[in-house]
Amino acid sequence: MKSFTYERAASPAEAVAAAARIQGAKFIAGGTNLLDLMKLEIETPPHLIDVNGLVFDTIEATPDGGLRIGALVRNTDLAADERVRRDYPLLTRALVAGASAQLRNKATTAGNLLQRTRCPYFYDTDQPCNKREPGSGCSAIGGFTRNHAILGGSDACIATHPSDMAVAMRALDATVETLHANGATRSIPISEFYRLPGDTPDKETVLTAGELISAVTLPKPIGGRQIYRKVRDRASYAFALISIGAIVQQDGTGRVALGGVAHKPWRVEAAEVALPRGTKAVTAQLLAGASPTRQNAFKLPLIERTLGAVLSEARG
Repeated sequence: MKSFTYERAASPAEAVAAAARIQGAKFIAGGTNLLDLMKLEIETPPHLIDVNGLVFDTIEATPDGGLRIGALVRNTDLAADERVRRDYPLLTRALVAGASAQLRNKATTAGNLLQRTRCPYFYDTDQPCNKREPGSGCSAIGGFTRNHAILGGSDACIATHPSDMAVAMRALDATVETLHANGATRSIPISEFYRLPGDTPDKETVLTAGELISAVTLPKPIGGRQIYRKVRDRASYAFALISIGAIVQQDGTGRVALGGVAHKPWRVEAAEVALPRGTKAVTAQLLAGASPTRQNAFKLPLIERTLGAVLSEARG
């Protein structure tokens, strides 16, 4: 690990001002991903800004009947919140499916959204990786690709986003709230928050340098049967080969978001129109344009079978 300086921010304004003052500075809260990356020298921030003291650790009702989840709410507390369990059970199920209990006790809402890919070539600093070192090449292309993207990839990167929570947030139409050093605030729909790799896979979100996530807002509950199904190599603490977050209403309409298949949570709203017609009609549109490799082509039928099981369960 390379040396770095450290400060503990006393206010949101102080945190974003420090990030603007020191180029390359990083915010740290739970540190469950950032510290690992620093140990491997994949991330080498010269300065860390500890934001754990900020008042971003509460869950509050919004005027329109939704919930505003502070950026520092721990995954365990979010999953256990009575309002989340009652009105947004998809989110609770996704959170409980992710990581271990110890990690969930430390990991934060904002950190979960911002965690970086678990592509083994990204973690191996002896291998070229455009996400880690832009322009160096992608070792995954032509390499071992069982866990890699089948949708939305590019000639520069075929990594997947690892978050379970983000899949649920995408299905729930969450909004990410941020602060910037100039005092500006933004509300970014989760549908616009993540970027596809294109030629710049190192740029994973639309956040600008020093922009701090303050909260994630959920709209008014829409009800329905909510299911999160995660398929993985082992039952405990493994990232998804594929995952499905689904909300199905009594009339057969609903929403579907996929994890483990792309650089971001994957949802195609146009495909959801086909939900009442059955699994094949939905998956045909969800997976349109898929580019699997020989090693991960199994994800295509796996998604169709898993979605079929999810829809069958949702319909009783």
